[in-house]
Amino acid sequence: MINYTIQVFVGVEHFNLSNKMSAVLLSTAYLPNITYLSQVLNHDVVVFERHEHFVKQTYRNRCEILTSNGKLSLSIPLVKQADKELIADKKISYAEDWQKQHWRAITSAYKNSPYFEFFEDKFKPFYENKYELLFDYNTQLLQTILHILRVKKQIEFTSQFDVCPVNFNDLRALSDLNNSENLNPKTYYQVFADKQGFTPNLSCLDALFNVGLDATYL
Repeated sequence: MINYTIQVFVGVEHFNLSNKMSAVLLSTAYLPNITYLSQVLNHDVVVFERHEHFVKQTYRNRCEILTSNGKLSLSIPLVKQADKELIADKKISYAEDWQKQHWRAITSAYKNSPYFEFFEDKFKPFYENKYELLFDYNTQLLQTILHILRVKKQIEFTSQFDVCPVNFNDLRALSDLNNSENLNPKTYYQVFADKQGFTPNLSCLDALFNVGLDATYL
């Protein structure tokens, strides 16, 4: 049984951007990294691209966490329906129990971190309940992260694809693996830093579980 769907908010053409408001256009991302989250936090309006074609091997369905053995990539398996599919229509596959695998990896990596026990119950339902669409799943996760950080943002969704959008900081490329480097990373406490050294630009889960609400300053 598939649970949880999200109603599509109004398209970007339905709201007016004040001169004093900043807006960023982003592709969806699974438990996004620090660079991505910082852009969400630094803009007043966050617009998510619903009308791009899904691109394989990107952060759209992948995140990276830090384990005792180093960086680990977690990928959400997807159902292939056609050669070209809109990201908003991309369905999650449950042919394998990836939710159990991901949660086990997250728990193993962060169970000894300072804030894991405080936020564990916020994230665990995402690995117990089934969502039909990747886009909805990612959006709900990000909204949960913002709620934990006590941050309110105006969230909107595109109604069509625009190659060169006007009035938005177009950072859709941040969801691509080769365009998401944090050039000036701020260091923070990591559980395995004594063994691995500091590892920058991991999933924001790493910062949340290690430094709590101070993740907003990274």
